[in-house]
Amino acid sequence: MAEKLMIVMVNTDLANPSELGAPFYQATVAAAMDYEVEIILTGRAGELAKKGVAEKIFSPEGSAHSVYHFMRESHEAGARLKVCTPTLAIWGEDLIPEIEETVGAAYVISEAMSEGTVTFTY
Repeated sequence: MAEKLMIVMVNTDLANPSELGAPFYQATVAAAMDYEVEIILTGRAGELAKKGVAEKIFSPEGSAHSVYHFMRESHEAGARLKVCTPTLAIWGEDLIPEIEETVGAAYVISEAMSEGTVTFTY
C-alpha cells in the first residue's frame, strides 16, 4: 500500500474557484490520516504560490474562506506545499510562507513513478 499522496496542480483554472478547494481538502484529510502528502503547484496553478493571489479567491464563490485558508489548513495538517522551478519564471519569487521547497520536473517525475506514491492531478 502506498504511503505517500502527491497532488499535482497544473491545469486548475484560477478563474473557476470551484476547482480549487478539493485538492487542498483532500490533502488535509490525507495528512490527518498520517499519509505523507505533497502538493506541487505548477503551470497556471503555480500562481497560487504567489503572495496575495490565493487570499483573493474564494472557493466556492461567496464562501467565507479563501483558497489561501484551505492552503494553510492543509499545511497545518502536515501537507508539504512545493512549487516547480519553471513556475517561478512566470509568476515570480514572492511566495507564500507555506511553500517549503522549489522542485523541478525530474523530482515530480521520479516521485510520481515511485511505487509508494499515489498521484492525483488537477
